[in-house]
Amino acid sequence: MSSIICPKCGKDTKKLYGNVCKECYLKKLTLLQLPLVLHLKICATCGAHFDRGKWKDTTDLDDIIIEKVNNELMVHEDAEDIDLYIEPIKKSPYIYNIRVKVDATVYGDPIHEEVNTEIRLDREACDICSRIAGGYFEAIVQIRGTGRTPDANEKKKCMQITNDVLIQMENKGDRLAFVSHTIDSKDGIDLYIGSANTGRHLCKTIKTEIGGSFSESPTLFGQKEGKEIYRVTFAMRLPQYTSGEIIYTGGRTVEVKTCGKNVKGIDLVTGSRFLAKLEDVEDAERLGMVHDASMAVLVTVEDDTIMVLHPSTYQTVTIQRPLFLESKAGEEIPVLANEHGLVVIPKKDYDKY
Repeated sequence: MSSIICPKCGKDTKKLYGNVCKECYLKKLTLLQLPLVLHLKICATCGAHFDRGKWKDTTDLDDIIIEKVNNELMVHEDAEDIDLYIEPIKKSPYIYNIRVKVDATVYGDPIHEEVNTEIRLDREACDICSRIAGGYFEAIVQIRGTGRTPDANEKKKCMQITNDVLIQMENKGDRLAFVSHTIDSKDGIDLYIGSANTGRHLCKTIKTEIGGSFSESPTLFGQKEGKEIYRVTFAMRLPQYTSGEIIYTGGRTVEVKTCGKNVKGIDLVTGSRFLAKLEDVEDAERLGMVHDASMAVLVTVEDDTIMVLHPSTYQTVTIQRPLFLESKAGEEIPVLANEHGLVVIPKKDYDKY
């Protein structure tokens, strides 16, 4: 094969690379190109970062910095077998020095090159933190009782469920999963939630874990980019009877276990299971809660009856032995005294509540 003269150095070469020999080509080759200074927007409140036109949650700042450098870094198109190393070095809370090393081959020859750059963190409020600070919301979840007011334990349980749902929805990518405002009143709780989808999911979760029902009512709020924007009010109604409530219905004293379309529980006199449609017990008399019980001494235990020392009058009272009773004479058992008589509360339920 005839040789070619390199127009730059005058040497004979079999092939030209960019109109020069390989040696001259590799001498002038710039393997890496990277701006001397890079800017990275970081939310001062939640730590999210701005990337390609939108805010994203940040898991590890070093990983985000490396990703930023990777996106800005240009490696020569002729490079092959590229081995890249990026090392961020924290100089201050707002500045990182970045060392970039690369090993590659260009037309079969190994090449090593190093460059340095600087990442400057620009701290500002992200879109979500700005909305939270401004009281933004897409949904209102109104938690109320059905024919009653929710007690402190129910409110506490609902707030625990709310926190769990917010974490779950945020992990699924809903950055509007936040509560911007909470109103706790004697009637219940109002939650102002950033995402209507999160509000709906919260109501479904409360319904599953506690019971009750909910409805939703959208209201046109405005328009954005030609699309109508709605705010949704969710009316979350907790069950008429809560778990652990004692009611008197149809001549039976019942501890409620669950309440939905049906009321399930246990007959405290006999110990048998109780099941009724909600509409059949809507007028039931409320006697109290399991935790209202008092401890009383179990005097004697017969096959079908027991004798209990009344916790208030200290008189011996004979009542039917419920199926769930496992205590022995001389032990203390939880009882609830009411106008319909004295009933025994299952000890495991009393300990639970």
